[in-house]
Amino acid sequence: MLEQVRNFGKGIGRNLVSLDSQPIGKAALAVVLFLDLFILISIFDGLARHTEQLTRPSEYIPQHCRDIVIKRDWNDINQLVRISQIVSDYRESYAPRQVITKEQHPTCESITSLIDSLKRDLRISANLKNFLQLRTQLNETKSELDRIKGIYDTSLLETVAREEADDTPTEVGKDVAAATKAIDMLVREEGLLEATLMQDQRLIDLFAISAAVSEEERDGLADEVRNLNFWHPAKRLGMEFIFLLPLVFVFYFWNSRSVAGGRPFQVLVSSHLMVVVFVPVVIKIAELVYDIIPKRLLKDLIELLESLRLVALWHYMLMGSAVLAALVLVYLFQKKLFSHEKLLAKRISKRLCQNCGVHLPSNAQACPLCGFEQFRQCKHCDLPTYVYGQYCRECGLPE
Repeated sequence: MLEQVRNFGKGIGRNLVSLDSQPIGKAALAVVLFLDLFILISIFDGLARHTEQLTRPSEYIPQHCRDIVIKRDWNDINQLVRISQIVSDYRESYAPRQVITKEQHPTCESITSLIDSLKRDLRISANLKNFLQLRTQLNETKSELDRIKGIYDTSLLETVAREEADDTPTEVGKDVAAATKAIDMLVREEGLLEATLMQDQRLIDLFAISAAVSEEERDGLADEVRNLNFWHPAKRLGMEFIFLLPLVFVFYFWNSRSVAGGRPFQVLVSSHLMVVVFVPVVIKIAELVYDIIPKRLLKDLIELLESLRLVALWHYMLMGSAVLAALVLVYLFQKKLFSHEKLLAKRISKRLCQNCGVHLPSNAQACPLCGFEQFRQCKHCDLPTYVYGQYCRECGLPE
């Protein structure tokens, strides 16, 4: 079985660069490579659009639902700021997309429905944006007031030390008073806008749902998130293979029929397309393996090492892995891809010196630069053949 696969691979490799048992011309090769690139881009684009039909964990249980139900990250103090950030981010994006209508977890449906309604309402969106701006401005002004107060206190101490204090307010004191007045004004504006916003029934309902989440709902949703994150990579690969396998079978069938029918042009193109379609297959399988095994195992391993204060071991393992990978690559390059045997075969096929690689004059028996004799007597037919040739150039028997 393994030998059949190896022979099949070698046949495909030959068909990629030859046409009618001759090396393919550069112009024809450029056309085929352009086709390969176009098909590859089309496959990945089709994969992306095809897998969009699959509901992602972030769509089935959106982040805002996780924050409200699982993390309980919303409370009476920050809930209005949180919804203001969500709506403002949606409105300030380059082109707000249509609200997602894919299936959602029952616990999240009512929450998402209310938030989507707020996103589509221009009036409430503008008020929420203003509220967020007021809150940001208020925080900045308070920070500025703290900075000015520090300067004011230092200046006051210096004045008292010099016994030069009088009833005339200093410039720093005026800044403190102005900042305090600005804060009072911002607080009033924020309070009025908050009162206006809290008259909207959707916000009232949303915050009521947030406050009424039970412990059972929280645990159930947390378990659902873990299950989704675990199984989603496998489901995604299944969707991707539904798209890829028909292409694999079509190109394989076309290639087999072309080889059997002796159609060299179709053999060339179908061989290239078979290789092209296997590129995303290998990539997607590698993504699944990475998502399921190393990604999670490495995360757990790093967390364990951090808890044991042994993070240094992780770096040692990284360096060891890099050394091992370098050794494997050096072996592959030296022994497989650029081996001495392949170098000699290339020199013989291009009429180069088998010893130094210089181009030989026609009918030269030895290299004019290094003096290496290019031919020896075949042990089967006694005719001259290449010194490093694996087969006799006259009788074709192995040396």
